[in-house]
Amino acid sequence: LPGNPPVQTKKALKQRFLKLLPCCRPKSIPSLSESKCFFLPFSTLSSPGFLADSVEDEFELSTVCHRPEGLEQLQEQTKFTRKELQVLYRGFKNECPSGIVNEENFKQIYSQFFPQGDSSTYATFLFNAFDTDHDGSVSFEDFVSGLSTILRGTIDDRLNWAFNLYDLNKDGCITREEMLDIMKSIYDMMGKYTYPAMREEAPREHVENFFQKMDRNKDGVVTIEEFLESCQKDENIMRSMQLFDSVI
Repeated sequence: LPGNPPVQTKKALKQRFLKLLPCCRPKSIPSLSESKCFFLPFSTLSSPGFLADSVEDEFELSTVCHRPEGLEQLQEQTKFTRKELQVLYRGFKNECPSGIVNEENFKQIYSQFFPQGDSSTYATFLFNAFDTDHDGSVSFEDFVSGLSTILRGTIDDRLNWAFNLYDLNKDGCITREEMLDIMKSIYDMMGKYTYPAMREEAPREHVENFFQKMDRNKDGVVTIEEFLESCQKDENIMRSMQLFDSVI
């Protein structure tokens, strides 16, 4: 959304987005120390209280820091099917055997996809958007809730989620400073050796374009109302939002 960059093709965007999802990364082989807690079978999620059926299950559960809610409850809270939740959970457990991910772990995972740049700042912003209860960790529930909004929510749901990502201090409006921090983090993440080379003044130019389009009353901040109204009138943004409809 910032600066309204050119829209990618649906296939390219889907491939890019899927690459960023833990469930779609190649499965790594667990180390000996991780082998017992590496994967908690999803079938146990539908059992009341996560009851263990064997000594091995009890050991497995004891190594998990966080136990997700029941499968049926997650189906009610999100717009994913049972099978989709199973796939997402397996991928989440593959990356986060303990059942939760903290900010440092999140940044480490994210950095693997942008080795040419520094993705740490943008990953922090993204982590805070998923960490809705601000407890310093992202659980499977947090993960699928955010993902459900991004992929299956209405246009307004998705735009509200994007606004929350850009509103760094969560005060209900986006300032130039916040948007500049976001844009700088994106340029840092993409790296300095892109082609064509990114100009140093490009992030600030994107911010000015963003405010020229979004700050309708010219008071120096963009409110959620201005953001929604401007985005809904922009054909490119609307087309971009719709590309996520069939990602998974």
